[in-house]
Amino acid sequence: MTEVEQAPPAHVHEPHGDGLGSRLNWLRAGVLGANDGIMSVAGLVVGVAGATSDRIAILMAGIAGLVAGALSMAGGEYVSVSTQRDTERAMLRLEKHELKTMPEAEERELAEIYERKGLSPQLAAEVARELTVKDALRAHAEAELGIDPDDLTSPWQAAGASFVSFAIGAALPVLAIILPPEPWRLWSCGLSVAAGLVLTGFVSARLGNAGRGRAVLRNVAVGALTMLLTYSVGALFGTTLH
Repeated sequence: MTEVEQAPPAHVHEPHGDGLGSRLNWLRAGVLGANDGIMSVAGLVVGVAGATSDRIAILMAGIAGLVAGALSMAGGEYVSVSTQRDTERAMLRLEKHELKTMPEAEERELAEIYERKGLSPQLAAEVARELTVKDALRAHAEAELGIDPDDLTSPWQAAGASFVSFAIGAALPVLAIILPPEPWRLWSCGLSVAAGLVLTGFVSARLGNAGRGRAVLRNVAVGALTMLLTYSVGALFGTTLH
């Protein structure tokens, strides 16, 4: 009897597919945006709570911080990614011009790239030739520039993701300090913020393949220090004003 060869098992935990790196970058940016929202607005509302027990004043400060921070994050991301997209388009235009005016030199350059990756000169030349015939611009953009011509970065997507992630993170300390009765406000906010920072620290460390315990501890420690310092400043000014 002959044994039937079985296909090797799929790598269940190893994701594949185009755009994986891009998706991970967006997810990491979203987690960091939420982390910034939690930490910065927590510091703001705790500082105001140190100066006054007026629920409306704390709420207004929190909402102002949420809106201003989200808009600032979105605006900064839009400008940054727009600049990156303009750069990518300029590089693609230059590459297209070079492919039109010096195709042989560009094909040799592509072969040299694959040689440096470990292919033999003969195989590298064959790969470069076949890729050039199929889609020369894409081949050079991906190998030489690290750009997918059909998937350029979107400034509006980046701005929207930053706005939403910051706003979601910022809503946590605002709700946690507004909803409970006055004696429990600071404890509720502190514990909620610590839980949120544990989550964002864990997820960001997992995405970056870094040590999770240290990342979580560092994240929570910075958040706790932020709230302690801003509460102290608020209490100081509150005492002075009264």
